[in-house]
Amino acid sequence: MTTRALNPFTDIAPEVQEALDAGRPVVALESTIITHGMPYPDNSRMAADVEAIIIAEGAVPATIAIVDGRLKIGLSGEEREALAQVKGAMKLSRADLAFALAEGRTGGTTVAATMLAAHLAGIKVFATGGIGGVHKGAEQSFDISADLEELGRTPVIVVSAGAKAILDIEKTLEVLETKGVPVVVHGSDVLPAFWSREAIFNGTPLKAPLRLDTAEAIAKFQAARDAIGVVGGMLIANPIPEASEIPAGIMSGYISEAITRATKNGVTGKAVTPYLLAEMLDITKGTSLKANIALVENNARLAAKIAVALSALR
Repeated sequence: MTTRALNPFTDIAPEVQEALDAGRPVVALESTIITHGMPYPDNSRMAADVEAIIIAEGAVPATIAIVDGRLKIGLSGEEREALAQVKGAMKLSRADLAFALAEGRTGGTTVAATMLAAHLAGIKVFATGGIGGVHKGAEQSFDISADLEELGRTPVIVVSAGAKAILDIEKTLEVLETKGVPVVVHGSDVLPAFWSREAIFNGTPLKAPLRLDTAEAIAKFQAARDAIGVVGGMLIANPIPEASEIPAGIMSGYISEAITRATKNGVTGKAVTPYLLAEMLDITKGTSLKANIALVENNARLAAKIAVALSALR
């Protein structure tokens, strides 16, 4: 089978298109975690393992990226490996996605861009590591991720380990509430914070806005939203497995050090998140990378189960 062009810029991989046509479950995957989130070869191994987990759970993985000016909905093994090694890839969100297409560039798609592309292709579920949100000090910098805007308008279920712990999680929750985005914590009464199972504010764990314990319950919730015409995304906050977490009390010190380094070096805008993640790798002596991989795999497993449950409701 050949790759199908959805529009003049977009190619859907044959196995993804076949699954969509047959109503079988598909899970979208972002690619900034490959291009900007982890060093090579860890990024390559992680991407392959995550796709394998989704397949094992009965769904079809669709890693999304821009390759030489083509929006790829699903990558071959060769394309995924090449992306893991590319130098100078763009970090693409809604604002510059079409720019990369028009200019023939290569880049990783953020949560916002991946949601947009997944919806374009008809994919309902997307697994990532953590979402972007309100950065610390945003009252001065106005640094707020486009991920929050996308969650407010694009009907895709995003399975994450919560907002990245380097962010102001309480303000991120407030923005999501304003935009009408349901935040559902899977199997816990406490909001997770990426590497940690608990998000702490003023010494107290942040309460889960909503809690559901199974993929089937999440699928039923989405079906009810569809039935009454609610538009926009849903955020699933899936706590990192306990054996792999770095407790919030320990992480807070590491994060403060990373932010201090970013401020000292004048890092701003889109460069902040990948810079902080790289610094965390150095500060934690690799522990943050192991936790990152564990939480991404955990999210992929849950996302596949949700996609299977949604498919069963049709």
